[in-house]
Amino acid sequence: MKAILVEDSRLARLELSEQLKDFDEIDLVGEASNVPEALAQIKQLKPDLLFLDIHMPKQTGFDLLEQLDYLPLVIFTTAYSEHAIKSF
Repeated sequence: MKAILVEDSRLARLELSEQLKDFDEIDLVGEASNVPEALAQIKQLKPDLLFLDIHMPKQTGFDLLEQLDYLPLVIFTTAYSEHAIKSF
């Protein structure tokens, strides 16, 4: 399963990418720190799965989802509990 990690925090990206190495079925094919980077990678790589932060500068993870023509599975990775209800 091809996955892209979208997270503005470099340390959070590093930690999650390290944790994902334990799952052979997940192939981390890209990482992005903002919505424009993520859009470009999603269009090019057509991942099956997004690990998606919600709270990012300028545009949110929800903004990203609204711009996609192709919608992979999404796992939200946010530290903000107030985003939990909207993500469901």
